[in-house]
Amino acid sequence: MKKINSKLLNQLNSKAESSPRKRINHNFHKESNDLLQRMLNAMEPGTYIQPHKHENPDKREIFLVLKGSFIVVEFSESGEVTDHIIINLEEGVFGAEVAPGVYHTIIPLEKNSVAYELKDGPYDAASDKNFAPWAPNESSGDGPAYNNYILQKLNINPKPFQ
Repeated sequence: MKKINSKLLNQLNSKAESSPRKRINHNFHKESNDLLQRMLNAMEPGTYIQPHKHENPDKREIFLVLKGSFIVVEFSESGEVTDHIIINLEEGVFGAEVAPGVYHTIIPLEKNSVAYELKDGPYDAASDKNFAPWAPNESSGDGPAYNNYILQKLNINPKPFQ
């Protein structure tokens, strides 16, 4: 049995906070060729996930909030925000499913946030994500500013990060 409890989430939060990327995942699937990829993603403010889509092969992606809060954002092919949802236990909004072929990102809105992520497998690093050409590359260092731009555009105020 794979158990998800506060102790595990707190350990992941500590690892994410000290990680240069400000996030860490904990896989429940044993191999990359599993047909259902299951993982916990602990994310801290300041992390950046370049908008991307899963197509060729098409894959669904589901985010369920376990701790903290996130905004899941979908984009058009040209980079315009087409939809978004804040997932937060306190508000009773628990998750979102992104359809295959839709550009999206997820941004933590408070410290110590953890999402349970499910995605169709198998995982192949070479074909898993098609990155949005209109968004900064993760290695550019411009990602956090891009996240702030999205949040301002949507009039979303994250919780203060102390």
